[in-house]
Parts: sequence; structure tokens; C-alpha cells
Amino acid sequence: MSSDALLEVDDLRKSYRDRGGGPRRVRRTLDPSEHSRRPALVDVSLRLERGEILGVVGESGSGKSTLARCVSLLERPDSGRVVFDGIDLTSLGTRALRPHRRRVQIVFQDPYASLNPRLTIRSMLAEVLHVHRLVPRDGIGTRIDELLALVGLPAAAADRYPSDFSGGQRQRVCIARALAAEPDILIADEAVSALDVSIQAQVLNLLMRLRDELGLTMIFISHDLHVVRRIAPRIAVMFGGRIVELLPPGVPLEDARHPYTRALLAAAPRLDASRLEELEVTDMSAALPAGGCPFRDRCPHAFELCASEDPPLLPIAGGHLAACHYVNGAVTE
Repeated sequence: MSSDALLEVDDLRKSYRDRGGGPRRVRRTLDPSEHSRRPALVDVSLRLERGEILGVVGESGSGKSTLARCVSLLERPDSGRVVFDGIDLTSLGTRALRPHRRRVQIVFQDPYASLNPRLTIRSMLAEVLHVHRLVPRDGIGTRIDELLALVGLPAAAADRYPSDFSGGQRQRVCIARALAAEPDILIADEAVSALDVSIQAQVLNLLMRLRDELGLTMIFISHDLHVVRRIAPRIAVMFGGRIVELLPPGVPLEDARHPYTRALLAAAPRLDASRLEELEVTDMSAALPAGGCPFRDRCPHAFELCASEDPPLLPIAGGHLAACHYVNGAVTE
């Protein structure tokens, strides 16, 4: 790993037992063979440099949130490594992992569900500071004021409840709570998708300012390529639990090569509420073909090889990678 690389993810795999309950509610039976395994991550590898913002984009069900949860070790991958600042976190037990947890924080999609309605903002932030022992007890009040100022909220907001705030303000509180742990990596998992467009822009500007002021490293996850490009110079495109394209800095979205990335671009300008519901399926992997390229049934360029071999992620030029037999010149016609 290079001296500037803060995070290295190697060949992560994660699957869930699937018998109607989904990944978060696994039903136990006397016969485990009754459960099929549903892949959520398939050999995902990536690197994250210090101070970098990496974008991750794809439909719901493509593996983006599972990647976030495995990188933060909220869930353990089935195999593969998560190397953070030179330490393989996947090799650590629960007790040894504890001091590293605060260094990777996640801001989730729904600010309404992320905050305890019974606690004031002061209580939430004070709890984080107390648990991690980041400031002395008599300095907690000052630090709370500093955190609220960082995210553009007045000090008076500390003694109010989540119900007193708008969606955008609540997401700022969620960001302040994540920053209270003084993380090295902040993962924004669809952190602006539930907000109005004008509020999205404010939160994106806030995240970019925090990157500049605090030197934060970020993973920004979204289903919207254009939103991701605004904040992230480098973009990983996910489909079926795989990274199918990696767009390096300086490569415009229009130069995307993978058919799935190009399909996302073509769909984005026409998305209305009904089209979005159609695109954002919750169990995409269940409909994927077994073996070969997972995108082949939806790909206009699919040919015989696509049905038999899963294409590897190969270089095109200048750090631009794509997992596609057609793009990488394997067409035999």
C-alpha cells in the first residue's frame, strides 16, 4: 500500500442467506440447506488516498451500502481484507477493533430515522464525546458549539429536538454527530438523496468544505451519477455487487465505457417519480443471471462470451477501468 493510501479493500465478498427475510432479517430453520445465498459483494477491491473523495454509484441493490457497512466493519465480510492505515481490520477481534471504529463514520440516507427523537442535539453529541473520551468533561459544551458551527448551525440548536428541524438541518446534525468522533474517513451513504435539490447543493458544499478544512477522506455513495461527479473526482460504478467501471479524475461522464454506466447516464435526465421507483429495485441481485456477466440480459452489446465468463476489471487508459468483454476488445465476431 502506498504511503498516501489510507484505505485498501481487497477482494471483499459478502452474501446473505435469503428466504424472504432479506439481508437484515435472516430466518433460522433446522435445515440450513433450505436457504440460498444472495451475493451482495463479489470480489470488490479499491484504494482510497488520504484527503480523497471517492464516489460510488449504482442502483439500489447494487451493493453500495453493503460496501459501506463492510468497510466500516458494521458488518464483517465473508472474505477479503479491509486495511485501514496499515492495519487489517478484518483480522481483529471485537475488543481489538473497538478503538478503530470511531475513525470510520457513516452518515445515512434518512435523517429522520437517524436521530433519536427523545434526545436533544446536545445529548446526542455529548454522548459521542463522552464514549470516545475525546475532550475533558468540562470542555464538552465548547466542543458541541464548535461542531454545530462546523456544519452551519447556531449554538442555540444544541438544546432543541430533531422534530424542530427541517430535513436538511437534521442531516447537518447527523454530520456533526459523525464529526464528533473525529473520524479519518466519512462515508456519506445516500446522504443527500432524501433532500430537495436546493438543500442537496448546500449539503454537498458543506461536505466539500469539511474535506478542505478538516482534511477528511470521504466515500460518497449515491444512485445519481451527476451528483456524485459534482463532489467526487474519481467514481466507482457498481452493479450486482461488483465494481464494473472506475472513472479516474479528469474523465468526463460522457466518456464512460461500460454499457451499464452509459445506461445510468441515459436514464438520469428523464427520471421522474415513477421512473425512479422502477429503477430503484430492492432485490436487484435476485434477478441477475447465474454465471457470466451479471449485466448481460440488459446489455445491447452482449455476445456469447458474456454468458460464460464474468469479465474482470481491466484498464482502458490512464486509470480508467471497465469490467466488460465488449469494451475490452474480446468480441470474436
